[in-house]
Amino acid sequence: MDLEGYARRALRRGESYNTVLKKLTDRIIEIKDISPSEAQALAKAILGEVETTSHLEDDLISFAPSGITMGEFGVGSRGEGDFYTHKKIAEIIGDTGAFIDSRQLDDSGVVSVNGKYVVVTVDGMHSRLSDFPFLAGFHVTRAALRDIYVMGARPVALFSDVHLADDGDIAKIFDYTAGAAAVSELVNVPLITGSTLRIGGDMVIGDRMTGCVGAVGIADNLTPRKDARPGDLILMTEGAGGGTISTTALYFGRSHIVRETLNVRFLRACLVLLDAGFAPKIHAMTDVTNGGIRGDAAEISKVSGAKLVFEEEKLRSLVNPAVLGMLDELSVDYLGVSLDALLVIAPPEVVMHALQLLREHGIAADIVGRVERGAGAQLIRDDKRIDLTPKFRESAYTPIKKVVGESASLDVSEMRAKVDRAAESAVQKKMDAIKFILERNK
Repeated sequence: MDLEGYARRALRRGESYNTVLKKLTDRIIEIKDISPSEAQALAKAILGEVETTSHLEDDLISFAPSGITMGEFGVGSRGEGDFYTHKKIAEIIGDTGAFIDSRQLDDSGVVSVNGKYVVVTVDGMHSRLSDFPFLAGFHVTRAALRDIYVMGARPVALFSDVHLADDGDIAKIFDYTAGAAAVSELVNVPLITGSTLRIGGDMVIGDRMTGCVGAVGIADNLTPRKDARPGDLILMTEGAGGGTISTTALYFGRSHIVRETLNVRFLRACLVLLDAGFAPKIHAMTDVTNGGIRGDAAEISKVSGAKLVFEEEKLRSLVNPAVLGMLDELSVDYLGVSLDALLVIAPPEVVMHALQLLREHGIAADIVGRVERGAGAQLIRDDKRIDLTPKFRESAYTPIKKVVGESASLDVSEMRAKVDRAAESAVQKKMDAIKFILERNK
């Protein structure tokens, strides 16, 4: 529980100091095993800090709220709102001079150093795996490595960051690290550094955990999404899912499915292709994660200026049977969730050779589509083409997501206008801060 946020909201609503003090004290006692007097002392300190920082007028310290929350705009839910927010983040960062940065919508960034490409990425753990820290660490580490491999790079190092709230058991940190280290050892990429902190310090009570894993890789040739070209074929490997599918299985009471996700087949498939010298021949690679095929296809189309067409029968055949059965049973659209499958986009002769090689190594794969001139993405179902577009949020894959739904709760155009203004304000603050610092150092 965020005590600081709780206090700020209550005071903004006009509740009296004493009312908020009592509520805070009661909330603290509910979670922490301390006396009422100790809880009240904490509550008074929290209120004091909140009141001290509630009316700051320095523009470089405070910020102007957009009026749109993360949940309302679907940020982190891998749909239309999330993609739009990432576009705005890239605009705030601006032109970096990097070979590949956030503007290209890839999951990794690339800079050129001494004739080599240095590829960097970071992935956040699945938020619903806080109570399953080994799975959280395992799947986020595998995700970071996927992002390195699909850029045509070989990972050389991993780093980790984990945050645990004040009342969290330290064993969570150890389990999270064990999950990350398991992947590290399975693929022989060292986990070399990291950070461990409390979420919100003394201001957040409870045992919620969050964290991320980053990776660094080196490449001679790149395979970014923007290089997909009309005439290319699309190859996909089998996907059994990762953090998303584990979460679905856990919270719908099908925990036996979780073990289907514990593998490094994706990483092995990438290694097979790289070891065989395929990187210079492949135009683009990606992992099926960001809102599933729906989300990834939309992003690839946007940055490449081409249309992607998929054959549904081929796609379904490459989803792990146990996972697909669960998704169908729960009415979760498999096209809108992270499957952790590998997509390879390349000329026909390259794809055919890659398909043969993968199958020789026991990796299930098939040609699932092609790239055409045009824009957007389509799905061939029963010999008919239908649009394959991302929804406002990814497929609802937990009970609470079923309640929240996949559509926007407010008018999207109005929300976008407010988000635009907030992004513009952030850009101006960036410029103001740079100007202030430069002038002080003259």
